[in-house]
Amino acid sequence: MIKAQRLGHATFDTPDLRKQIDYFVDVNGLVCVEQSATTAHLASKLGQLTVTLRKADRAHCTSLSMEVPPDSDFGDMARALAAEGVASEVRSDPFPGSPKALVFTDPSGTTIELFSQWSFIDANRNVAGVGPLKLGHVAMFITNFDASLDFYQRVLGFRISDWIGDQFVFMRCNPDHHTVNFFRSETTRVHHMAFELKDFAHVQQGCETLSMHRIPLGWGPLRQGAGHNIAAYHRSPDDHVVEYFCELDQMKNEDLGYFEPRPWHSDRPQRPKVWTPRTWVDGWGTPPAPNFARDERALGATAKT
Repeated sequence: MIKAQRLGHATFDTPDLRKQIDYFVDVNGLVCVEQSATTAHLASKLGQLTVTLRKADRAHCTSLSMEVPPDSDFGDMARALAAEGVASEVRSDPFPGSPKALVFTDPSGTTIELFSQWSFIDANRNVAGVGPLKLGHVAMFITNFDASLDFYQRVLGFRISDWIGDQFVFMRCNPDHHTVNFFRSETTRVHHMAFELKDFAHVQQGCETLSMHRIPLGWGPLRQGAGHNIAAYHRSPDDHVVEYFCELDQMKNEDLGYFEPRPWHSDRPQRPKVWTPRTWVDGWGTPPAPNFARDERALGATAKT
């Protein structure tokens, strides 16, 4: 089995490359470390590649990179994928900071780039903006839901953390409650991207930064049920939902099978389970703004009423 360990960066196509670069730098506080007429690579202030932008006709998440253990054998991983009928190729210098990656397509058409080596990028620059610690997770509406769920578990080593009904699943590859979220759909498109911040004060700072740039909050701050993170949501210039979060549930020990106890847990201990659509936000906070939740599925479920 391939053992994905961490979400590295996500690649987004965009029809307005300049506007998206400005948004990720000035608002989110990423650092543009490499740029051409058609592509931009952005890193966190900590020096990890976080987002790649590519000029295209429409806004879409095209690929996710994932770190695997440093002793991973690329030949073994390629053979494991071939046994599943999945073609792959090794690419040299696929993105800044990494010498090679094994690249293939998942069952829903998203490109996956597996890398085992990386180096910190020179990103220690005086850049304004929120300054997230990392890209914490990416959520997608996907086709081939059942096949994708099986593939991510059996081939890439992900585990299921929670369900919202039978439509929305949270999956983890490390102690974080979720690294990817999948929503059953007839099309493949971005559900939301989420950046981890240090603490609640940092989330507040993020909200203040959005206000200074005249970007309205669409939902939050709130304490969610599944994952129990504090979250605040807004939309990017490409109309993608973007989440700032902190205090996400952690499963420190897979053998024990429960999330690290926290005062706000309603189950003791809190284990993976199926949440009903109207209770998964069973914490505190208000429902999404009406104009933000024009597609009720945009954030995965209807808020509790």
